[in-house]
Amino acid sequence: MKTQEVGQIIDGAPFTRFHWMVMCLCALLLIFDGYDLFIYGAVLPVLMKEWSLSPVQAGALGSYALFGMMFGAFIFGPLADRIGRKKGVAISFILFSLSTFVSGFATTPTEFGVYRFIAGLGCGGLMPNAVALMNEYAPKRLRSTLVAIMFSGYSLGGVLCAGLGIYMLPRFGWQSMFFAAAVPLVLLPLILWKLPESVGFLLRHGKEDVARSMLRQVAPQLRLDADVQLVQAEAKGAGVPMLELFKHQRAVGTLMIWLSFFCCLLMVYALGSWLPKLMANAGYSLGSSLSFLLALNFGGVVGAISGGWLGDRFTLPKVVLGFFALGTVAIALLGFNSPMAMLYLLIIIAGATTIGTQILLYANTAQFYPQAIRSTGLGWASGVGRTGAIVGPLLGGWLMAASLPLSMNFLVFAVPGLVAALAIGVFILRYRGVARAAAQQHGAAVVSRSV
Repeated sequence: MKTQEVGQIIDGAPFTRFHWMVMCLCALLLIFDGYDLFIYGAVLPVLMKEWSLSPVQAGALGSYALFGMMFGAFIFGPLADRIGRKKGVAISFILFSLSTFVSGFATTPTEFGVYRFIAGLGCGGLMPNAVALMNEYAPKRLRSTLVAIMFSGYSLGGVLCAGLGIYMLPRFGWQSMFFAAAVPLVLLPLILWKLPESVGFLLRHGKEDVARSMLRQVAPQLRLDADVQLVQAEAKGAGVPMLELFKHQRAVGTLMIWLSFFCCLLMVYALGSWLPKLMANAGYSLGSSLSFLLALNFGGVVGAISGGWLGDRFTLPKVVLGFFALGTVAIALLGFNSPMAMLYLLIIIAGATTIGTQILLYANTAQFYPQAIRSTGLGWASGVGRTGAIVGPLLGGWLMAASLPLSMNFLVFAVPGLVAALAIGVFILRYRGVARAAAQQHGAAVVSRSV
């Protein structure tokens, strides 16, 4: 009997309607995810006034959803390796949509925080599984670009949130922003119908006929006769899944990925939670402050797409390193007095090099780990990174409570960018010399594709 390695089929496949469908569905899911994640920053000035919250209390309240995201990433990443990416995505989507909707009925900060924690569980589970699914089906030559375009849905969700906030907050109150989160649930039947399951999961569970059907859509020109057996080069290793992340010369890469995730998400959520409030304190109206949040997320879209395109040509780690360096400078300059046009440009660059770079980090992580532990790798990276996301709003609250000058706030927000750039530099230096050997010894296209 002949054998055919599924990774080779997918890597060499042309871009088809199937790839377009997977990318659009995953991007749609991340639009809703991004809306949920940036909603707190949009309503924060109103909540602080209505519930008389101090900056420290507001920062802690903003971290509840991010605690949930950390646990959600730890839980749903490994769980999807067992139950399938599709089920993991569906459960996560339902969980965060319903919890965000219910948040609009909260009457106390404690009640609000509980709902936001539950919503965070779903958000933390959806993101790594959507990235892993897109990464698994994308042709090799377009992988970084397609994952980045898909992930730009996350930033589009932030743009949608800021745009709706400008219109809805003055007219219908902060609760309406959360009620709107129930609308995407009408698309759940479409997602369950059209979103494909992971080929690797299907093969590991003996569903070869379904896997063949998926591969015929991936590569319509390919003939898979009955005497052809589908195989995977990346077999699942024995032992505890998390420990697999440190085997086969992956330890340094895993630690540097975790550090860069921590720093990047700290910057994303410090800016996403506090940018409108900081700008309101600097004298801008609520509408203008929300327009800065819109510009931040628009920059995230630009950064993700341009970074993915550059990553397919110059390798993702090198692009991520450059983005972190540029972001450090842009964020530091935000606190200084600049003309309005320059201020918007700096915010767009900050969004491109924080939100956009976060998206590139997910793409790089998905390429670094073998398929059999990819969800676990993404889940742990995302979960460790969520500790940075938790620190971000808290850090902003502490800085606000200290009544520091505006420039000092942004200088503090910029420091993690420098640390992340150094971490990615170590990642590049560590794997430049061992990439070929690692790929030969362990069948891991991970390092060679990443570096």
